Amino acid sequence: MLQIKHLTITHTKDLRTLIEDFSFVLHPGDKAVVIGEEGNGKSTLLKWIYDPALIESYCKWSGERASDPVVMGYLAQDLTAEEKAGSVYDFCAASPAFFELTPRELSEIARQLRLPAETFYAERPVGTLSGGERIKLQLARLLFTHPAALLLDEPSSDVDLETLQWMERFINDYNGICIYISHDETLIENTANAVLHIEHPREGRPPRCGAHRLCYRDYVQRRDAGIIYQTRQARKEKEEYDKKLERYRRIQQSVEHAQEVISRKDPGGGRLLKKKMHAVLSMGRRFQREAADMTQLPEVEMAMFLSFPEDVCLPAGKIVLDLSLPELRAGERLLARNIRLRVMGGEKIGIVGGNGAGKTTLLREIASRLLSRRDLRAGYMSQDYSETLPLEQTPIDYLAPAGDVDSRTRARTYLGSLRYARQEMVHPIGELSGGQKAKLILCRMALERVNVLVLDEPTRNFSPISGPRIRQALRDYRGTVISVSHDRKYLGEVCDRVYRLTGGGMILER
Repeated sequence: MLQIKHLTITHTKDLRTLIEDFSFVLHPGDKAVVIGEEGNGKSTLLKWIYDPALIESYCKWSGERASDPVVMGYLAQDLTAEEKAGSVYDFCAASPAFFELTPRELSEIARQLRLPAETFYAERPVGTLSGGERIKLQLARLLFTHPAALLLDEPSSDVDLETLQWMERFINDYNGICIYISHDETLIENTANAVLHIEHPREGRPPRCGAHRLCYRDYVQRRDAGIIYQTRQARKEKEEYDKKLERYRRIQQSVEHAQEVISRKDPGGGRLLKKKMHAVLSMGRRFQREAADMTQLPEVEMAMFLSFPEDVCLPAGKIVLDLSLPELRAGERLLARNIRLRVMGGEKIGIVGGNGAGKTTLLREIASRLLSRRDLRAGYMSQDYSETLPLEQTPIDYLAPAGDVDSRTRARTYLGSLRYARQEMVHPIGELSGGQKAKLILCRMALERVNVLVLDEPTRNFSPISGPRIRQALRDYRGTVISVSHDRKYLGEVCDRVYRLTGGGMILER
């Protein structure tokens, strides 16, 4: 059992409370997904549960973690530069438990992760592994210690569709407690039996943290239905209250007017009006009490809003890309041959393939050709946001390079609609979460009115709350989209055609 009691975490730099008075209990077999908007403290929560010392440099906290003697394994969002530079064997050997396992036990862990038995002794640098291979290697090192709880921060990032499907089976088959963060809604729907939701409804208001023992789809449906019911009830009560309040004000004005015009020669009438005014004032106090007891509009965190200008479009007959590559290489390494891809105006193309197939290399080649075209306005979102984002600038400076008052005001308005806190608007971009950086890139593209989007994993860092809004914005976009993605909902809802990149070229999947 793992129990968290009255946890509150506050960011020390801007004194922003990320989590307040959060309590929950999990038992073996529970698969709990942590959801919330970007920057709400999901990763910070996982780090604190594993080891509070991991957040001491930027947060202060109060609360208690009470549990049975539990060995926990923590998978961070990314490996350190030192870990990437070292060999696979060095990475495994960094865990003392590695040397306590028998060859048979190591083989069983490798079988569970679908890795070759000799993997753990390889001299290959960790940084050369594919995204899926790195995730499995990290999980293997956690399993060396036979953990009773796994804390996984974005295990579904940078992995291909086959690895995502394997990840679903791994989480479902794990017998211990599993708490994880993921932006892949399909994976969440197929695995979670509990939801830990961190919401920041409004600036200046405390965060709301809730633990719900429901599968994700049921949680979303009940939450949405509850919001709709409470909103309707609150508006109905407000309408009825306003009608009664209007009648009360007419009575009050009538009595006040009668008091002003009554003759002093009629003291009896004056006394009657004075009593009537007392009754009116008593009615007013009753209305105040009724107002306090009325159903309030639900105070929930609203999803971000993003849209592209409706007049930005391309004619369907325009050839946006007519690519013919005899070979696709990364340095000296041959990735694929005979690549042909033709894209017309307004089409939305998705590209899939195994880890290491060359999808990012191909997309860079496409971007380099389109960005230089004068008959198009192309925008490129790289997987590594630092390739296009000035990390030392603030979001306001990035969206308002001219620096005038009107531009900066417009930038603040856009950032507010993207659910940026005021403090985040003036923080260096390098300090933002991956989701906030991705929003910034898409927002800049909308402001620059680009008509071709070249996107490498565009939804990989968006929360399940923001994901549907991003997909809607890209579905409604009237320009051309060429993208690499493993997000099954994105591929199904946004893309007109999906190609698989193989060593022999592009294969149309649908």
